[in-house]
Amino acid sequence: MTTTTYIYMVRHGDSLKTSGNERSRFLSAQGEKDAQRVTQRLLGEGIDALYSSPYTRAVDTIAGLAGALGKEIHKVEDLKEKCWTEDDRTLQDPELYPFLEQMFAEPDFVLEDGGESNRVCKERAVKALKEILRNHPGERIVIGTHGMVMTLMMNEFAEEYGLDFLLQTRKPDIYRMEMMDGLLSHVQRMPLDD
Repeated sequence: MTTTTYIYMVRHGDSLKTSGNERSRFLSAQGEKDAQRVTQRLLGEGIDALYSSPYTRAVDTIAGLAGALGKEIHKVEDLKEKCWTEDDRTLQDPELYPFLEQMFAEPDFVLEDGGESNRVCKERAVKALKEILRNHPGERIVIGTHGMVMTLMMNEFAEEYGLDFLLQTRKPDIYRMEMMDGLLSHVQRMPLDD
């Protein structure tokens, strides 16, 4: 008998890159409004469990949904954003964008300041995702996540989720992955009335 599990990847809402380090950056006023839209969009989906990166902006994007459903958010360290630098400081987009192509072309490439390669980041995040899938067969699971980590996790199941996909995602964004017996059978972007 086939088991279908649904994973709802929720990329976090807008967050000002001046509001703390990578771990503590919080949602902007727009991000908070967008989090309410995420709640409304997922409220009727029959969500069974919620997981998240431990980073504030990811947790806060799904916190309203967790509250409305009366469920806790399970924070998983291995779902955190890619560590761009050794000290986990926030990089501005102009610092990062010139290197994105190289990161996807060369999975072991690391910025001069250290940090993680795409390969290392993907391995830890996919391991966490597969454990969630093992623990929740046939259920509907929300994962509060980040653009790069979401892309790398989805890429594990289908190669078309790469740099081009990452660059067209929004903050926030929701992708429903339909997993049949651990294999990806369908992905649907769930628009937020935009």
